[in-house]
Amino acid sequence: MSKENGIGKGLIIGFFAGGVVGAVLALLYAPKSGKELRGDIKAKSEEYFEEGEKYISEARDKAKELINEGKKRSEKLIQDAKTKSDELLKDAEKIFQDAKSKADDLYATGKDKVESESTKLKSAVKAGVDAYKESKSS
Repeated sequence: MSKENGIGKGLIIGFFAGGVVGAVLALLYAPKSGKELRGDIKAKSEEYFEEGEKYISEARDKAKELINEGKKRSEKLIQDAKTKSDELLKDAEKIFQDAKSKADDLYATGKDKVESESTKLKSAVKAGVDAYKESKSS
């Protein structure tokens, strides 16, 4: 009978221990009252809402920084382009003035040569006419 008493005691102790563990687990996982559950839900929703606002605020700040950086870069690019276009216009104007000056010089030189040759040709024609008149009168 001692074997039966040992099994009985073990069975009773196991049954008792199982009941205690079950009760503790039931208390830990037991649903809360409606008021407590609504309070927990409200607290969690406020926590998530605050985190969402924080992320949105950070996103706005980063977006503003990116926009400002983009504006600064575009303004710098525009200024650089304007400076380069001004330099190109000045260079083009200088090239135009140089070309005009050379053309004027060539025109003046050509005009002088034409006038010189024209004068020589007129003199030669006049001499020929004079010689013809002289030979006809003689």
